[in-house]
Amino acid sequence: MDFLDELRHRELLQDFTPGLEEHLAADAPVVAYIGFDPTAPSLTIGNYVPIMLLKLFQLSGHRPIMLFGGATGRIGDPSGKDKERELKSAEELDRNLAAQRAQAERLLARPAGRDDLHEVVFVDNHDFYRGVGVLDFLRDVGKTLTVNYMLSKDSVKSRLETGISFTEFSYQLLQGYDFQRLYADYGCTLQMGGSDQWGNITAGTEFVRRNLGGKAYGLTAPLLTKADGSKFGKSESGNVWLDPARTSPYEFYQFWLKADDRDLVRYLRTFSLRDRAAVDEAVARAADGQGARAVKRELAEELTARIHGEQALRGAAAVSTLLFDRRADAALIAELSAGDFEDIARELPSATMTRGVLTDGQTSLAELLSDHTDIVASRSEARRAVQANAVSLNKVKATDPEAIITPEPLLHDRYLLVENGKKNKVLVEAI
Repeated sequence: MDFLDELRHRELLQDFTPGLEEHLAADAPVVAYIGFDPTAPSLTIGNYVPIMLLKLFQLSGHRPIMLFGGATGRIGDPSGKDKERELKSAEELDRNLAAQRAQAERLLARPAGRDDLHEVVFVDNHDFYRGVGVLDFLRDVGKTLTVNYMLSKDSVKSRLETGISFTEFSYQLLQGYDFQRLYADYGCTLQMGGSDQWGNITAGTEFVRRNLGGKAYGLTAPLLTKADGSKFGKSESGNVWLDPARTSPYEFYQFWLKADDRDLVRYLRTFSLRDRAAVDEAVARAADGQGARAVKRELAEELTARIHGEQALRGAAAVSTLLFDRRADAALIAELSAGDFEDIARELPSATMTRGVLTDGQTSLAELLSDHTDIVASRSEARRAVQANAVSLNKVKATDPEAIITPEPLLHDRYLLVENGKKNKVLVEAI
């Protein structure tokens, strides 16, 4: 795979410094890095864009480095911000870094059977500054760039009116020094990132040139935005996290199914790892209004399996079928995990009942429906609904409104899906 050609085909190439094409065409593999500041307890789908750059770089036969900002995260990058960041504690940053690294190690592992590819190297830039005093830093690092040069960067110029602290102003010195250290310690000659990082990246190439007499390169990808103007990586409920405890596999799966048709081609080219012919074929189908829904499902399945695993994909697809497909049956609901029911509880009206209702041997189905849910207005209405063959418990039709309810139908000893007709559903939870 030719790396730059692949980025062009995916529309993931914005800018790169002169000479990079020739540098990448050399016989030896190139070493490149992207930095990630651990300001959140998990990576998000927005972070997955630069992760895709590292993955494609790896698949092109080169050596990727993922640099965690254990140090720069303590400072705060002013790029793309109109006000000062709220600083995180060292302890919080350390926890975030450990969590993000665990995610990244899995996502960037070499594909099975591809021992010919290089493993991703993980580095914490806090290691670069251990034992370095402020005077040594100002003398050895601060002398590299002039204030005039630093003021010319867009990330600084955009903040001059609203104000920028010396802390954030110094960020480009730290990121530039990162590149210098990675060049010296790992032979890293390329830094990549989003287009908002161009100023920081070129500052890094200056560090390598002025302090080490070397030649370094930079490359940026365009920032991914939604057609409606909202920020990519956000859903109606907030960030789309890669941690399943924060964004469930079902919610992740639904994010792609609910994508605007106008964004679909961009998402395919950015995130799919299917071969180029398959992606081009999917792009052609996505352009047809009739084919977009199927293409979204294919992309949702590919990405959910990659991020969360095949088992999580099966659960996410099953919950989607249960909620939105009339063909869902008792066999499907019996396969759902307790976590899947937590997703269902967020989507459906819910009700609770005490276990005494199930064990007293006196509560009929009609009483359950009328007294413990809002699915019917009265016991008489409940009886009529059951007699009309409209009521189901866990997708099994109920036939006797006077049948005594027991704990037996509960799934995971806790949940009971009650339906009255095709659209009136409630999830009952025994407590």
